[in-house]
Amino acid sequence: MSDNEQSPGAAGNQEDQPKSEHLNIKVTDNNNEVFFKIKRTTQLNKLMTAFCERQGKAMASVRFLFEGTRVNANDTPHSLDMDDGDTLEVHQEQIGGEN
Repeated sequence: MSDNEQSPGAAGNQEDQPKSEHLNIKVTDNNNEVFFKIKRTTQLNKLMTAFCERQGKAMASVRFLFEGTRVNANDTPHSLDMDDGDTLEVHQEQIGGEN
């Protein structure tokens, strides 16, 4: 047990590095908030599809934004430099129409 008690010192060094390869990401469409835990290397398509299925929305009818930039299906949290607790915004896709 004393070995386990000494490990926090070693873990303290590891805390300077990313603690986990997983991130908690909030996805919100201003009406609903859904939290996902995904790996930094997972394509965001999985998260986007899951959100749409839960909310009963078609993928083609919404767009996902991170810090004002449109998120592509093959983007990853790592490629977008996302941090734990970051938020993806979901907006209704606006298609040109008549007034």
